Amino acid sequence: MTGSDVGERAGHAPTAKDHGPPMCAPVANVALIRHRASVSIVEFSRELRTDVLAGDITLSVRLWKQPRVKAGGRYRVGPGAIEIEAIEVVPFSAITGRDVRRAGEPDRETLRRRAAHAGPIGDDTLVYRIEFHVVNPEH
Repeated sequence: MTGSDVGERAGHAPTAKDHGPPMCAPVANVALIRHRASVSIVEFSRELRTDVLAGDITLSVRLWKQPRVKAGGRYRVGPGAIEIEAIEVVPFSAITGRDVRRAGEPDRETLRRRAAHAGPIGDDTLVYRIEFHVVNPEH
């Protein structure tokens, strides 16, 4: 029997009493919990995560059907967080040698293979080029 069943059977509208004691928490904690619950996560391969959080990797190439991050957005990465500086759709051929290094990869083909987990990537395949930096997740 639900709380609404109890209220309806007794002939009155359901109240908090019908549903048990109210949950009590300081207002500041409620806001903090909501903020934390709304933080999205960006996944990186386990072997790259430490370098991302150290600030050594500042670019990612993703094969997505639609963007999953936005410029200015903050996203949790393991115990840390990143903030997106820029996101653009480019053909894979537009990824430069500097981009490859910023992505933490030794060469273009290694980056292509890592990004291709969602499908094959040719030079004309459109990918998301995402620039980011590490931030303190509490701010």
